[in-house]
This record gives sequence, structure tokens and C-alpha cells, in this order.
Amino acid sequence: MKRIVIFAIAAVLTTAAFALNEPVSKDILAASYIVTDASDGSVYAERDADRPVNVASLTKIMTALVVLERCSPDEKVVIKPEYTGVEGSSAYLAPGEEYTVEQLLYAMLLASGNDAATALACHAAGSTDEFAALMNEKAAALGCASTHFENPHGLDGKDHRSTARDMAAITAAAMDNGVFSRIVSTRSVSFNGKSYVNHNRLLWQTEGVVGVKTGYTKSAGRTLVSCAERDGLRLICVTLNDPDDWSDHEKLYERVFASVRRVTACRAGETAAEVPVISGCADAVHAAAEETVTAAVTGEYEIYTALPRFLYAPVKAGQPLGYIQIRGADGDVLAASKLVAAEDVEQDEEQKLTIIEKMRRMLSMTLEQGMNGLGYAPPI
Repeated sequence: MKRIVIFAIAAVLTTAAFALNEPVSKDILAASYIVTDASDGSVYAERDADRPVNVASLTKIMTALVVLERCSPDEKVVIKPEYTGVEGSSAYLAPGEEYTVEQLLYAMLLASGNDAATALACHAAGSTDEFAALMNEKAAALGCASTHFENPHGLDGKDHRSTARDMAAITAAAMDNGVFSRIVSTRSVSFNGKSYVNHNRLLWQTEGVVGVKTGYTKSAGRTLVSCAERDGLRLICVTLNDPDDWSDHEKLYERVFASVRRVTACRAGETAAEVPVISGCADAVHAAAEETVTAAVTGEYEIYTALPRFLYAPVKAGQPLGYIQIRGADGDVLAASKLVAAEDVEQDEEQKLTIIEKMRRMLSMTLEQGMNGLGYAPPI
């Protein structure tokens, strides 16, 4: 015999401004760009985001990610002569000097030192070629199928390439590393008699920016990845071959932040609702979310809760009761969690009901509350 459970469905409908996509790009000069949600990769604006190009020193984001996965920040690195002869931007390292991995990361990510990138790669893998192989392994693991690295610094290479979409994914992974995120948000630092100022001027001029990296070569043009957070929503913006990148990042942030908001229906462990309990030592049980239910929304949305109209005691802590969802205007589930009993509710022996009494009580409460909104709870 199938057990039929009557559920009460509650939905709260509200609205957020709708995010624009191509219309926001009319005055953006980047050859390709993308704006994504750092938490789940949702795309809010893009243009030609899958075109593989040389990304210049944005390469160093992947270099830092691989180094931090293989090396401790306090490991010592002695600078060899071959590390210092790399063309392009320099951290002015000298042979025989000793730095920690973390100090070299500062020199690479703030001052974009190609010498620091080379030193880190050789320390981590023995050579820049071997390190590039590790970079490509990591890119593949992140699903970046259009990315291929030939070196750790981003100087032009025949097959050295990535895309705006792939760089956003790589940056999201890097920003999850506490050491990386701390370094790229630092405006200036000094050690070993040297001082470095972060090349990313958005840290000074744009609300909520917390990193990440600039780049330039003649063939790649100006490249820039930044990350900004406002009101709990963290965005990553990538522009490639953009002669006005500072301004374009500011424009994209203003437009997307104005169009997208992060909604949290319930946090893990918090009570989403209470369910009446019949013949229990308590009148109700708290229905708590197993996971935090949060999503970025760009239009109408609803918070949708499914729970039984009542329960019979006993109820056990952790017992599944229903679910809570955030749904988009088209009905798609944007985020969801099971709702479970937050505590035990023991049966009150003085209120113990017979099967007939339970049926009468169930019928009475159903008629009292009405039949509108009754339904069955599908799995999340």
C-alpha cells in the first residue's frame, strides 16, 4: 500500500531587475569579454567569450594556482641567473637572492614579474616546460578545453592561448585559495629591500574590487581580469584585447550589479518553517534546511516551500520533512535543500491517538485549512 502524504505548498513571488546581456556591450571596446558569478559560473554578460587568444600576463593566475597546489608559501627559493634574464616586465630579482614562495607570488601578481614567474615554475617543477605541462593538466581538470599554456609568464607563444570564459573559470578556482585572494587584493608590499605596487588600479577606484591581474603584450593587447563583491554577490570580469579596460570593467560591474541580486532563502541549520505535531510533547517541530539555499536571480523568482500540514508524534531529529527551493520565473530550480526535523518531538502518552482518531484529526485539519495548495512533494 502506498503511503500518501498531503503537503502544504507555500510560494513567495518577488522580482529583481532583469539582467541585460548583449545590450550592455554596445559601448564595451573589448574584443571579447565575460562577466560571471564567482560562486557557480553563471554568465551575466559576454561577447565572443570562447575565442582562443593570447591572454598575456593573465597566464600568471594559473601559474599561482599551480604553485600554491604544489608548494608551501614559506618554502625558500634561491634565485638562479637563468631566472633573471626573462624579457618583459620584471620584479628585478638578482642571482643569489633568497625569497619565500609567497614573496615571489607577490612579485609576480602585483608587479607582474616574469622573472618571479620563471623562478616559481622552476622551483615547483624543475623547468618551465615541465611546469607548463602541469598548467595544462590543471586547465583540463577545470574543464578549460580551449586553453593551452606554453610558459608560466604569458609572453607570446605559438600555441599559448585561452579564452575569456576559461580565464573566468581559472580565476574563480584561484580566488577560492586564501593565499591567492589575499595577495591579489594587496595594494602594495615591501620585502628584501624591494617595494611592489599592484598594477590593478581598480583596487583603488572601483567599489568592491578585490583583485586580480593585468596583462599586456603587443599581440594580445591589454588584458584584464578583476573580481568584485557587493551585497554578497561576487562577480568575475574578463576583458581581452581591450584598449579601455579600466572603464569597461567599471561599466560592466555597474550594469550587472544593478541587474542581479543574490537571494538567500534559508541558511544551513536555520529554521525555514514550523510543522504542527499531533499528540506530541511539543506543539510543533522546526523544519531546518540541510544546506544553505542561495542563488543569484535576474528576474521574477519565488521561494517555494513544501512541508506536511501536520505530523504525528514521535518525530526524530533529522527526519526528512520536505524541501525549500528558489525558483526562477520559468520554474527552473535555482537552489534547493531538504528540510529536516531540527529536534526530537516525543509522543505524549496522555494524548496518544487511535488510528480512527488520527484519521478524524487529519480530516478535520484538512477541511479547516481548505484544499487549495495541496499537492505531492517531488524529489529535489
